[in-house]
Amino acid sequence: MSPLLPRQRARRLAPALLGAAMATGVLAGTAAGGAARTGDQAVAMPDLEVPEPDAAAGEEPGRETPARDARASLVGERAEAAAAPGGARGPAYADRSAHERVPPAWTAAGAALARAIGPLESEDPEVRVSVAVLDPVTGRTLRYGTGRFDTASVVKVDIVAALLLRAQDEGRELTGDERRLASEAIRLSDNDATHELWAMLGAEDGLDAANARFGLTLTSGGADGHWGLTQTTASDQIALLRAVFGPASPLSGPSRAFLQELMGTVADGQRWGVSAAGSEDGTALKNGWLPRSHNGLWNINSIGRVTVDDGRGYLVAVLSSGHPTSAEGIAKVEAAARSAVEVIRSVPAS
Repeated sequence: MSPLLPRQRARRLAPALLGAAMATGVLAGTAAGGAARTGDQAVAMPDLEVPEPDAAAGEEPGRETPARDARASLVGERAEAAAAPGGARGPAYADRSAHERVPPAWTAAGAALARAIGPLESEDPEVRVSVAVLDPVTGRTLRYGTGRFDTASVVKVDIVAALLLRAQDEGRELTGDERRLASEAIRLSDNDATHELWAMLGAEDGLDAANARFGLTLTSGGADGHWGLTQTTASDQIALLRAVFGPASPLSGPSRAFLQELMGTVADGQRWGVSAAGSEDGTALKNGWLPRSHNGLWNINSIGRVTVDDGRGYLVAVLSSGHPTSAEGIAKVEAAARSAVEVIRSVPAS
């Protein structure tokens, strides 16, 4: 076993822990929280066209990972302020260009999204929610919230995508063992399989290298084998989903199809989250759930593609933290996903 992996394996969750909404899952690792929030007013900002991307590990008792410092980064031509975990509610986004004007309909949609998502946070001062949704017709994204979050098990999509990209670079297909591990990591959220894939990939260095090609600019792989503590933003998760579901991707068609199939066939008890915003048959997703060791609060995340009744497939990412229970977190993530898709569908096509 690679020395990058922690000695203790991740614990598996009993079904009762997640309530009736979930069957047995596998828990990603925990770490310390971050800085206090500033209490900024929550405002959702619409994005302009998003550029196409270029063609945790188990908990160790007594071990906590400090929050990463905040950094400002460029996403395409857009300056996006990245708060540390636990940072301010609401966004800190600058327009992609001073010469571009957000259409009034999208400005109104941003305000509508803020009205819908804001109450999910205001009910509890510990709760943070960030959501991003991409319209497949216009290529525009609506986003709410700021700051980076622990990925928990949603990073497994990123890990498998990075492994597929490496295999492509080597001019080969995944081996039978790699395909089995990828299937277990995505469909069953199996941590043991993910540990092995993480080692094969080269841990955080391998993930970060792949993410530079996928267009993820604010995602940092978890250190010391703690893949579940990878830090990311909702915007970066949309970039990852575009690499998985969009044709302008470093991933080949067969690689994308393989990962899409895995996300479309996750275990029945894990089909909650963004699936609430679309039809059951048209959903491909991955969820993550993570109780924090220092305060007992939950991170609940969900990313994926949801298809609505008009046949459109929306890419949706919801990241959240600070929930007293997993069930409450799941309910808020699903409400955020439904609101985001409803709001973006209301924007006129013109």
